[in-house]
Amino acid sequence: MIVTRIRQWYVIFAAGVFLTIAMLSGMVQPLLSSSPTNQGGIQPIFHGNITEPKVAFACNVFWGEEFLPSMLQTFTDNDVHITFFIGGSWAKKYPELLTDIANRGHELGNHTYSHPHPNAITKEKNKDQIQKTEDLVREITGIKTNLYAPPYGEYNDMVITAANELGYTTIMWSIDTIDWKRPPADILKNRVIKKLHNGAIILMHPTDPTAKALPELIREIQKAGYTITTVSDILK
Repeated sequence: MIVTRIRQWYVIFAAGVFLTIAMLSGMVQPLLSSSPTNQGGIQPIFHGNITEPKVAFACNVFWGEEFLPSMLQTFTDNDVHITFFIGGSWAKKYPELLTDIANRGHELGNHTYSHPHPNAITKEKNKDQIQKTEDLVREITGIKTNLYAPPYGEYNDMVITAANELGYTTIMWSIDTIDWKRPPADILKNRVIKKLHNGAIILMHPTDPTAKALPELIREIQKAGYTITTVSDILK
């Protein structure tokens, strides 16, 4: 029995040594490695690489239409224009609200048609989700979208490539309000203020705490010396 156990431990030890050597030599990939490297070197954008004190608001819209009028009025009152990433099925139900957003001079981005998990569907279905939304937004507003925010912040090389082949830049964020959890307005505001940096992309949604926090949030961001603008503006 002792001899058998020694042999078992030797086999395990030898296998471990071989695996380590193989990984170091490139023969195998680590088990925890992510998806293969994007062949075109395309990466999502998390923030703008700028030296100017500017930040962008990125608002994903698939629900919360009852809070949008208040938010839009706050932006108008403060002469602020942001980027709204529009869900296609939402736009189909609320074309008047989408038209109002566009008429106020805000930038429109693409947030898929039905909010699927992008990593769980095929490349062609990813493209269909983006294209269907693009066509609908253009039909309603006359605007062609070219920025893409994947639902759930979920992406891999296939998702980025699908968007890129349609002429889209994939946008993520560097500051998250986490407003979908409905935190108190002060917590939401402080969560953003303490992380401000040049070129920040600040993710938000139309929620009650977001609408309530916006007036003071805008004032404090501007007081700190930052201009609030669109995603495209910080990517120039």
